[in-house]
Amino acid sequence: MSRTRRYRTIRAAQLFVIFVGITILVWILRGLGILTFIPGGILLIFILLSVITGIWSRFQR
Repeated sequence: MSRTRRYRTIRAAQLFVIFVGITILVWILRGLGILTFIPGGILLIFILLSVITGIWSRFQR
């Protein structure tokens, strides 16, 4: 595997972890009542981004 391709795979996996982390953090803070001003649609967008980057990361391998 070339060095460039390996670098892209690592970046896609890191992006996936970042989106999942943000999604979980927003979900927990919203459940605790700290981020109640964030609409549910934003949370759904974060979940969708997590799924898309997860699929993208998997197909790059």
